[in-house]
Amino acid sequence: MSIVPALDLRPAQNDVAIPHAPANIEAEQALLGVLLYDNAAFERLGDFLQARHFYEPFHQRLFTSIESAVRKGQLAEPILLAEQFNRDPAFDELGGIRYLADLVDRAPPAANAPDYSRAIYDLALRRDLIRIGGEIALTAQQSDADRSARDQIEAAEAQLFTLAEAGGNNQGFVPFSEAVHGAVTLAAEAHARDGGLAGISTGLLDLDRKIGGLHPSDLLILAARPSMGKTSLACNVAFDVARNYAWEPQPDGTKKTVSGGVVAFFSLEMSADQLAMRLLAEVSGVSGDKLRKGEIDALEFGRIRDAALEIQDAPLFIDATGGITIAKLAARARRLKRTHGLDLIVIDYLQLVTGGDGKSDNRVQEVSMITQSMKALAKELAVPVIALSQLSRQVENREDKRPQLSDLRESGSIEQDADMVMFIYRESYYLGRSEPREGTPEHLTWQEEMDKVRGTADVIIAKQRHGPIGTVKLSFNEDITKFGNLAHSHFYTSDE
Repeated sequence: MSIVPALDLRPAQNDVAIPHAPANIEAEQALLGVLLYDNAAFERLGDFLQARHFYEPFHQRLFTSIESAVRKGQLAEPILLAEQFNRDPAFDELGGIRYLADLVDRAPPAANAPDYSRAIYDLALRRDLIRIGGEIALTAQQSDADRSARDQIEAAEAQLFTLAEAGGNNQGFVPFSEAVHGAVTLAAEAHARDGGLAGISTGLLDLDRKIGGLHPSDLLILAARPSMGKTSLACNVAFDVARNYAWEPQPDGTKKTVSGGVVAFFSLEMSADQLAMRLLAEVSGVSGDKLRKGEIDALEFGRIRDAALEIQDAPLFIDATGGITIAKLAARARRLKRTHGLDLIVIDYLQLVTGGDGKSDNRVQEVSMITQSMKALAKELAVPVIALSQLSRQVENREDKRPQLSDLRESGSIEQDADMVMFIYRESYYLGRSEPREGTPEHLTWQEEMDKVRGTADVIIAKQRHGPIGTVKLSFNEDITKFGNLAHSHFYTSDE
């Protein structure tokens, strides 16, 4: 005879906790009560707090109304605000004007308002973190052929970084004494450095003398027509900065760059191998053309091997992703800053960067958005950003081929957003294409002119937010695509 177990009629215990979004309604009520009681307390709140940070939807609308009234110089108090919510169902459910009056009656001291605002903001960040985590999990579970796992990681990283930096850039007013202290610190660092540079040295003495080095938070546009050597100059500067990198430890365990820097080079046009080939040619002194064709002897190969051993440990990081979006570019720069440090960003070149996943119908607006994002990235990471740019063909239609600001391609916002605009001009390039027939008097005159300009290049500083404009002459070796210094003072001109 089987034994039937007794039926357990006791209610089953529910051990599953229902998750609730982190929020503090009492803190929201306290802050709103303070603001209704004393409108002046609104000025004590940080710029980071917004209506969307409140958990209760009615509190969001109430904060918006208080903020709007205060900014207009109007009184924000229960009787006046109640008229705005007469048709709001949530207002009636909470008790109408009686609810607003209770908020005022229970309001804590106005001095506590900043503490309540920070608590509300922190809880809002936690809710956003939960939301982003859920979206990351959902996206990862879905099979999307258009988005690889690495693309999803970069998108998630960008979301998390944006959340981490939220409110960080809204520092509001800075006391003048603090600004002066920062300026004096920069001047002291410049005085202590060799050459008196306030920024990172480019390795080109005349150029450093003119611009004072590469300054943090600056967006520099380096523009030229094809074959002028803009990629070569960018490579020269980037490698010189990386090769001279030196740091010293700080008490908190971080590293402080004292010379050179860690460089991120976004090469949208050339592969990493091609870029490395240029650097090998520069350091070894072996012609880049001979390197590509394999026309080198044992002695030259030894020089290349020695050059490779010399430069392989330089902190130069190359990203050769073609058609990269500005969002991905920023995300990868932030990651490098976090993992290895970052002192300089080079982008080759601006017109190959895209604004997003979809194609924009208005390329001018897209380029404008990209340059604004590059400037914002320079300020956010506190590093100089060198963005290479193409020039329009109208340069070729002029008798004087020297570039002008109006030649910048696709957008006037490039010169507007940039702190500095530099052009590369090589007279020998254009003069070499107009060679007269040999044996004529014209050819002799042409030869004399070529001898004067061969092996030189002009860097035209057309805009400089922090200093004078002018022209700097540099040497240029076409075989190894290397720019160098010219030890002639009369090659250095200035336009105040």
